[in-house]
Amino acid sequence: PYIMGPPDSPLTKVGFEITDSIYVVLSMRIMTRMGAIAVKRLGHDLVAEWNRGVHSLLDVDPARRFICHFPQDNTIISVGSGYGGNVLLSKKCLALRIGSYLARKQGWMAEHMLILGVESPEGKKHYVAAAFPSACGKTNFAMLIPPKHFAGWKVTTVGDDIAWMQIRDGRLFAVNPENGYFGVVPGTNYKSNPNAMKSIAHDLLYTNVALTDDGDVWWEGKDPDGSGPNHAIDWRGNDWTPDSKEKAAHPNSRFTAPVRNNPVLDPDFEKGEGVPISAIIFGGRRSNTMPLVFQSFDWEHGVYLGATMASETTAAATGAVGQVRRDPMAMLPFCGYNIGDYFRHWLAVGKRLTNPPLIFNVNWFRKGEGGKFLWPGFGDNMRVLKWIIDRCEGSNGALKSPIGWLPGLHDLDLAELDLDRKSVDELLEIDHEDWKKELAEHKKFFDSLGGVVPQELTNQREQLAARFAE
Repeated sequence: PYIMGPPDSPLTKVGFEITDSIYVVLSMRIMTRMGAIAVKRLGHDLVAEWNRGVHSLLDVDPARRFICHFPQDNTIISVGSGYGGNVLLSKKCLALRIGSYLARKQGWMAEHMLILGVESPEGKKHYVAAAFPSACGKTNFAMLIPPKHFAGWKVTTVGDDIAWMQIRDGRLFAVNPENGYFGVVPGTNYKSNPNAMKSIAHDLLYTNVALTDDGDVWWEGKDPDGSGPNHAIDWRGNDWTPDSKEKAAHPNSRFTAPVRNNPVLDPDFEKGEGVPISAIIFGGRRSNTMPLVFQSFDWEHGVYLGATMASETTAAATGAVGQVRRDPMAMLPFCGYNIGDYFRHWLAVGKRLTNPPLIFNVNWFRKGEGGKFLWPGFGDNMRVLKWIIDRCEGSNGALKSPIGWLPGLHDLDLAELDLDRKSVDELLEIDHEDWKKELAEHKKFFDSLGGVVPQELTNQREQLAARFAE
């Protein structure tokens, strides 16, 4: 028995999972609020809503691997897998696939989004929700450490993966239904994400990492200087040395850590009513076309940005590396019902909001000549976040463009950043030829969905094309 969501939240859901895996039991104790709290929440109402989950490893044969969701029955059956995303049925299965179905039926939103808090030195606080496909720096953003130039600013984590949002007083309020972090280990280090490293220092589970001779864990990218052990036991249980052809840790090796380990956990993490969302950010990994940041003209235009968002494939997603893959709202693998109806739900929610979050698109991964990243990313993403917060507070620092509102050269705080004017121009550039191709890809993607795309989004595409023709 477990609950997803703070104990006193109206959005909280109860689930029961039966499993033959001790890994699942131990992980669910970290990832959810498990035990008597769930039975108490369920109460004695015979028709109360609760999720039924059954998992069995069987023989872990990919040919007999089935992860089945039955939204109408609020049931999940998972067989033949040992991977967290397929077997911790609270996570993607309930929180997003079943969750998105229930959310549409019940008038709320279940989204694949991090939630972070940003507090100014004056004590003014905003909350932001952000959707990124895999390998786009989601956990790094959720645990962002502002650079020295932003002394006094604080960024706190409400959640790193899933947001459940409800409407209250014409605004969106979000809770993180989870109680832990299930993250990719390789590449995590004190340089890329110090807060994540502190979060995975104790009281957690590692899977498929290497074991060093002194009993510690190790993975590729743990040491930013490229050092590492001279000998280890790799993730398969074999001897490993720096000369080995195989990687010591599996590329998708994972940690399962309690949220309480996070040194920047938001004080309102447990708040049942949720935190008010000022901005929603969509982002992807694009080496060209997409500027560093821009803002939609309104909610409907913002839904279009989310519906057409895309990312270049990496090892974390299937498909050839570098291909542009559309992933609406980062929900393509997780939407529990027809994607056209999902877009309609977003549009319907917008009509009920009197104080909607502003919607932005970001791209940390644009490349210049020679294929080098133009933007430093990591903590310096605070500079983009600051402009987003300025816009939420009514700042006029923006220029109108065909794709939305862009920051002007002096609207981004780039002080103490080693970035020349040419790079900034490239980061914010809108290439009309690139966008002609991009618009054609949007049409191709909408057509591929088989006539289910709402007319409002088709109109948005036509209006975008018309603005380029002006």
